[in-house]
Amino acid sequence: MNCKEQISIKAKEIDDYLQKRLPQQSEYPSEIFEAMRYSIFAGGKRLRPILLLSACEALGGETEKAIDFACAIEMIHTYSLIHDDLPAMDNDDYRRGMLTSHKKFGEATAILAGDGLLHHAFEIMSNACVKDCTIQTVKAMQSIAHGAGVYGMLSGQVVDVLSEGKQIDEKTMYFIHKNKTAAMLQGALKAGAILAGATQKQIEMMEQAGEKIGVAFQIADDILDITSTLEELGKPVHSDEKNEKNTYITMYGIEKSKQMVETLSQQAISLFEELGENANFLIELTKYLIDRKN
Repeated sequence: MNCKEQISIKAKEIDDYLQKRLPQQSEYPSEIFEAMRYSIFAGGKRLRPILLLSACEALGGETEKAIDFACAIEMIHTYSLIHDDLPAMDNDDYRRGMLTSHKKFGEATAILAGDGLLHHAFEIMSNACVKDCTIQTVKAMQSIAHGAGVYGMLSGQVVDVLSEGKQIDEKTMYFIHKNKTAAMLQGALKAGAILAGATQKQIEMMEQAGEKIGVAFQIADDILDITSTLEELGKPVHSDEKNEKNTYITMYGIEKSKQMVETLSQQAISLFEELGENANFLIELTKYLIDRKN
């Protein structure tokens, strides 16, 4: 079974759990639950929950104890996409080949759907902590919260927005990518390691690998924004240019950016290799992300 097939199986398992964890559309008020479910099940790689569960597996943990945290991190990621697409942010009409939430349901409902996913994610994680009240579950929730919060994804988004149309230096560019994208991947890998009862060294290695993968992933995304098509990418291309966003492409060009993706990915692979053969899927997943088309 190749990596793509394994990703598909793992994504299906996560979707099955998400179906159970999200409020049903039949509940009142149905409009908000429909909007929440629409964006969650509009597609997506399920990269963050897959990383969390795979880190847990690689270090000898039980994925049953990690699944609620995996579902939660996907809800947080989806909330961020809903808000990122809003007119006040990137003002995009399509995401994953479908209408964005605000184009489908209106801006107010889209904002509330994002809020709903964020808060429901923390309710799910806190319930898991109550059910299994250990330092590991609390630290896992802390790790995910940190990756999504003011010292993680939120700060990256803020600096990204404030930098539009301005010249920035390499340090600021790295800050944006490290926080806007990598922080959540770090949170996923770190949470998975913590739930497995990993050593502090192993947790730190997962966190370092997450930073490398995250920055590489965002650079690759920036490359696809230029080289891909709407059909392949599932969202408008040349969006960065439209919004006058700074990217590694505008700073270094495509070829050097591709080299950076390769270098950062290989650094992540080296860290996973130190964790032994149980981390083989994480290695294959990192290689797969280098050559992705969407």
